[in-house]
Amino acid sequence: MEKKNYRRGWHHTKRRGKETVVTCSFCGRIVPKYKAFPVYRSFAITDPLIRKEHGKRRMSLLSTKMYACPACARHRRIVKKKRS
Repeated sequence: MEKKNYRRGWHHTKRRGKETVVTCSFCGRIVPKYKAFPVYRSFAITDPLIRKEHGKRRMSLLSTKMYACPACARHRRIVKKKRS
């Protein structure tokens, strides 16, 4: 997975009124959606015995979209700091 550079060049998603807010999945901070970084987490079964038991039948794997605030994204290395 390639890390994105952390840039402060945010742009607003609305012209007027209240911005859409999301909750950071790691610390619980409420952040405007345009500042949050989306993180996709999925669940994969790697055990060969379980895979063989289910056969070639298509298995639905759990995939979730989470949001990280800029502080958590830097701390968890989702994005890297911009080098000047």
